[in-house]
Amino acid sequence: MEEHIESVGKAFVDHYYNLFDTNRPSLASLYHPSSMLTFEGQKLQGTDDIMRKLCELPFDQCLHSITTIDYQPSCFAGAILVFVSGNLQLACQEHPLKFSQMFHLIPIQGTFYVQNDIFRLNYG
Repeated sequence: MEEHIESVGKAFVDHYYNLFDTNRPSLASLYHPSSMLTFEGQKLQGTDDIMRKLCELPFDQCLHSITTIDYQPSCFAGAILVFVSGNLQLACQEHPLKFSQMFHLIPIQGTFYVQNDIFRLNYG
């Protein structure tokens, strides 16, 4: 079970950040109408609102570098919690920004969607 959770979580993280860095609009396929995103304290619900926020961020190019990934099974059958920390390099900045992000992945028809997503920059 632990191996399955880790392999699904790792594959998701690789896929998510690759899409974010290279084709941000395609992230829409990972969300659901009931999905929720809290981005730096701003709460958004539904694929349309989430994608509007992600696509309106004030930078076009970025590169995520993942430092740690933690996984846990969720009490919802087959669901997985994924907690990521890393660096976000923006083309317009010399030094990368540190971030953390949590995903609650829900299984649906042989795949997963993001039910909950919480993103924070880490200052200090």
